[in-house]
Amino acid sequence: MSADKANKSGLTDQQQQAKAWFEHLRDDICTAFESLETQDGAGGGAGTSDLEPGRFVQTPWERPAETPTDTSTKGGGVMSVMKGRVFEKVGVNVSTVFGEFSEEFRKNIPGAQDDPRFWASGISLVAHLHSPHVPAVHMNTRHIVTTKSWFGGGADITPMFPDAAEAKTDAADFHATLKAACDAHEVADFDKYKAWCDDYFFLPHRNEARGLGGIFFDYIDSGDKAADFAFTQDVGRAFLDIYPKLVARRMNEPWTDAEREQQLIRRGRYVEFNLLYDRGTKFGLMTGGNTEAILMSLPPEVKWP
Repeated sequence: MSADKANKSGLTDQQQQAKAWFEHLRDDICTAFESLETQDGAGGGAGTSDLEPGRFVQTPWERPAETPTDTSTKGGGVMSVMKGRVFEKVGVNVSTVFGEFSEEFRKNIPGAQDDPRFWASGISLVAHLHSPHVPAVHMNTRHIVTTKSWFGGGADITPMFPDAAEAKTDAADFHATLKAACDAHEVADFDKYKAWCDDYFFLPHRNEARGLGGIFFDYIDSGDKAADFAFTQDVGRAFLDIYPKLVARRMNEPWTDAEREQQLIRRGRYVEFNLLYDRGTKFGLMTGGNTEAILMSLPPEVKWP
């Protein structure tokens, strides 16, 4: 594991701070999303205002031991899911896990080839809205420690009608907020992370992008750990600043059955990416994570024509 000096808990101060931050960000995001659910007329675009305002339901889980003779758990997390009148399904999950990478997986992880032990903490969020006019969104940030230590994450937006003017406006505002977060930190490079996002969230079997992008970054280890962490925090703050505004902007617009049908088809692309290509899905499943939490990102209803 990392040579950084550990405190009495066995974690470095940075690991403790990262874990606490992800939990704090989770709480702030859940509060903001629940507030949208209680606004006057929320979900009124197509009658979902008749539904009860959503509230997050939290479900803790523990990562099981890696061998039959080991009775200890290897960390765990809390899955927070809400279904309401604005959010058809949104999950905001936090986990902190540790143990050893499998032999087949460790070759893909920096610092794990000679020592397979790891520690990982992070937040992962995916939101699917009732309204086809509100873009789906993904955000995650994470801190991973092997013999090396780095931060990763990103956020991206998936409008149901990516060619529409409203989608381009929402995406421009989303990108501008993330750019401001990047520009405030010397360790970050918005243009690089935006291009990385466009390349990563692409479905090669359909030759199309999943959405309208955002930023994606990984293996952030500038040599200044405080600066790397500060940037990671600001990515979370930027998301919390902009996405609730986009939801509030669109959530009460009326929509048609045809628009709903298109939304369900576009969600199919989301499913295809997450099951075929998403590195976070693979990481969670190959490190003994909670299956329900890992697959939380899947939408509640979807169609393939």
